[in-house]
Amino acid sequence: MNHQHFNKVMIVGLLVAAFALPLVVRSATYMHILVLLLFYAYLTTSWNIVGGFAGVLPLGHAAFVGIGAYTSTILSLQYGVSPWLGMLVGGVLATIAGVIIGLPTLKMRGAYFALATIAFAEGFRVMVENIDYIGPLKLNGPRGLQIPPLETGLTSFMFATKEPYYYIILVMLLAVMLLTYIISRSKLGYYLIAGGEEPEAAMALGVNVARARLIAMAVSSFLTALAGTFYAQFSLYIHPKSIISLDMSFEIAFIALIGGRGSIIGPLLGAMLLRPVSDFCRIYFGDTLPGMHLIIFGLVLIFVMYYQPRGLQEPLSRMYQRLFTRKTLATTGR
Repeated sequence: MNHQHFNKVMIVGLLVAAFALPLVVRSATYMHILVLLLFYAYLTTSWNIVGGFAGVLPLGHAAFVGIGAYTSTILSLQYGVSPWLGMLVGGVLATIAGVIIGLPTLKMRGAYFALATIAFAEGFRVMVENIDYIGPLKLNGPRGLQIPPLETGLTSFMFATKEPYYYIILVMLLAVMLLTYIISRSKLGYYLIAGGEEPEAAMALGVNVARARLIAMAVSSFLTALAGTFYAQFSLYIHPKSIISLDMSFEIAFIALIGGRGSIIGPLLGAMLLRPVSDFCRIYFGDTLPGMHLIIFGLVLIFVMYYQPRGLQEPLSRMYQRLFTRKTLATTGR
């Protein structure tokens, strides 16, 4: 019995529940919350490829979300390009940006890498917020971009209800979780884990830690940008302070740390706990106490890191292991 078996059981159980949820949830508000829960679970799982397995702490992934959102939106508004194609173009641009950022920063350690990624994300946000045009491309500065409603359907990536968005982000989440599992079982995954835990020992054994981290950064950047297009089509409005905010970058990291970074199921568990808290804080305290959700996240993070430094997936895995062992003993009569 190990964490791998627990992850498989949890994923199958959550998968069945996830596909059935829209059949029982009729409230548009709750469906909106569920879509954002899956959206952040997807973002955190994408972040986890570099932030979990590689052992570094990137805190600027909102920039890649912004690259994906702005790329697909601008291409659609100005040139009539399908958001699905714009999604891929945004992913490629984010990959290039991730590699450019990663080349100098992934050699840094600890807080230096985290600060470098924050600086990039904030610099990118300030640039987008203060520029109306880059050549022929209209960014519209702090006013953001409004996506006009078109004919609904899969081709236009626009729907009249929230259920189609729910299933699209659910499939995206399952795909990135499968990719994460494949990476974790591959040579790249072993290199990332070794470089994250003992980089000097890994390099002494011939592991190119920097190269492995750079590949992880590129993959993570690409996947994160895809979520940016989804968010743009879901909300039909993007602006720098919402899509490229440090709040989003911190929230992604909080979810991973609390759920269990470096595990496959951890980001989903963290999102299931924290996203409803975030949404309800914005609903009830958004005007009077903005940022309350981050304070709560910080308190939860302190508590989890003190008692369960490996995240929530660790005690749940042990609990499952004890139940499975008892069931096995009862069945065999031992």
